[in-house]
Amino acid sequence: MLESLLSLRGYFSNQPSGMVAFTLLIGAAVFVLSMGAWVLVGVVASPLRRRLARLGGMEGAGTPQGGFLIDRIRPLFPYLIPGKEEERSRIGNLLTYAGFRSASAMPLFYASKALLTLGLPFLTFLAAPLLPTVSGGKVMTVALIGAALGFVLPGIWLDRRAQARQRELRASFPDALDLLVVCVESGLGLAPALQRVADDLVISAPELGAELALVNAEMRAGVERTQALKNLAARTGLDDIKGLVALLVQTMRFGTGVADALRVYSEEFRDKRMQAAEEEAAKIGTKMVFPLVLCLWPAFFLVAVGPAVIRLVDVFKQVSH
Repeated sequence: MLESLLSLRGYFSNQPSGMVAFTLLIGAAVFVLSMGAWVLVGVVASPLRRRLARLGGMEGAGTPQGGFLIDRIRPLFPYLIPGKEEERSRIGNLLTYAGFRSASAMPLFYASKALLTLGLPFLTFLAAPLLPTVSGGKVMTVALIGAALGFVLPGIWLDRRAQARQRELRASFPDALDLLVVCVESGLGLAPALQRVADDLVISAPELGAELALVNAEMRAGVERTQALKNLAARTGLDDIKGLVALLVQTMRFGTGVADALRVYSEEFRDKRMQAAEEEAAKIGTKMVFPLVLCLWPAFFLVAVGPAVIRLVDVFKQVSH
């Protein structure tokens, strides 16, 4: 360990601004080791944790998933979460759309972001002695690129995760709507119909089934129907579900028939899907122009003009001789 540390110091001392990077590396290493020792002491030497495990008959059992980590980084929450309300609201909505509804989801997201931002440059400096031909400037450039990637990648991943989940919910929503119409028209109330649809979608569309089951659970727990439906629209963020929720809320407010309203909305939604499909089909001609020009036109040009070009080359060779 000492030899590797000395070789690392010698490597950075031979590079421009190397001692600054070496000092930062040592400071980061000390910080990481201190945090690791703190976590280890909290796990092994905590008398309260051992006594609780002994009283509960859980000697040797592990802590709940994420609970110990959250307890350790909880003092850092005020420093990890940004102060701007707009940024917190945006990340909170993305986490909800992605399916992360825990109160610790946002601090863990920013903790992972900070860890990657600091950890990737640390790994770069740690691997620098293994590449003696690489200059210190290039190492610093790679470290800065790693820090930028660590700062940006969690946001990109979260955005992709939210979009993928919304696509899954959007794809399974028409079937759920048709099932809901059938259940309501057969005589079931709104809550039993939602539960029946949720049970039927467990295998084919588990995400939407879980959302509908959560709506029914909120209703049974005492939450008003309108609020439970609005929570569904807020959790999914889909315009189609927002329209359905607005229709159901208006129907319950004015006392009209839920089955008739759902039937009308289902027909309108089916027409909307058909119009969207026709719009996508109309765009295909324009989208196919670029693949045709870039892929098929060069091959057609070679086949059509290639023999003539070869003959011209042969003629010019004969004339030159």
